[in-house]
Amino acid sequence: MNRLTLMFAAILSLSQFTAQSKQKSFDKNSKKMNTTEHYTFKLSDNVTRKTVTFKNRYGITLSGDLYLPKNAGNEKLSALVISGPFGAVKQQSSGLYANEMAKRGFAVIAFDPSYTGESGGEPRNLASPEINTEDFSAAVDFIGLQKNVDRNKIGIIGICGFGGFALNATAVDKRVKAVATTSLYDMTRVMSKGYNDSVTPEQRTQTLEDLSQQRWKDAENGNPAKGSRNLPETLKGDEPQFVKEYFDYYRTPRGFHANSLNSNGAWLMTNPLSFMNMPILTYVKEISPRPMLLIAGENAHSRYFSEDIYKSAAEPKEIMIIPNAVHVDLYDKVDVIPFDKLENFFTTNLK
Repeated sequence: MNRLTLMFAAILSLSQFTAQSKQKSFDKNSKKMNTTEHYTFKLSDNVTRKTVTFKNRYGITLSGDLYLPKNAGNEKLSALVISGPFGAVKQQSSGLYANEMAKRGFAVIAFDPSYTGESGGEPRNLASPEINTEDFSAAVDFIGLQKNVDRNKIGIIGICGFGGFALNATAVDKRVKAVATTSLYDMTRVMSKGYNDSVTPEQRTQTLEDLSQQRWKDAENGNPAKGSRNLPETLKGDEPQFVKEYFDYYRTPRGFHANSLNSNGAWLMTNPLSFMNMPILTYVKEISPRPMLLIAGENAHSRYFSEDIYKSAAEPKEIMIIPNAVHVDLYDKVDVIPFDKLENFFTTNLK
């Protein structure tokens, strides 16, 4: 595997596996699916959901789902904005979280980030540490204008790679009163340094050389080239355990969604460029004195991101390690995700 492919592997194991596996994948063509109506979870009987749109500071129109508790009356609600994981869409984990938190009395918006899902932005399948941070603040703009929301009581939940963007948004956007992350990834760190910071300076230099040369090819062709699939069509059985866990969520009926890059697509080949020199959590201490809650699985391959951020952040801060849980358990396992803790954290701190 060349150095460029290794860098893509750091994004979400962007490996190129083609052999057949006994583990079944979910083909979007095997069932008729209306992508705008398909959700990977059941809407609570105590919650309403409606599709909304709003623009970020760059003029990109974002698509979100607004979840509200039924029978809230005229009470001004505390609000949450949620996105993630990196490469997922609002019909997956972020919507599940929004549904659960709306059941607990919050007004919640789950949204597709710029350039992905049903949100706008060209070219497609692109990510940006700056724009994806801005997406959170744009969601704060939107939900703070709702008549039934107390704009002084707004928090953020970021899942996986959008945990890093959530922390960055909270550091810069003082309207956010509290932030929580689950299965946190710092995408700028992992793309620049690889898992567990294993990329050598020489490998980093070669990756940047390869990406720079790819720009000439894209410019000549008039279109940006796609990278390798985020996840393979099938597994051959000898992949790292965390790849199998991603596959079990994104590529099976458990979490498959046709709009999700992790289920069904690939990032642009030059996608890592804007992440390589952009350490988004440089100012994580500036979240203080607003509270931070970091939640990670005990057996998650990503656990070190939460632990390192906890060490570098200022008080008040809290880290919660979920026994026996792996990274993707915090995507959708409602008996594992500590929703009672999240409810108490935001109820206590959105004052």
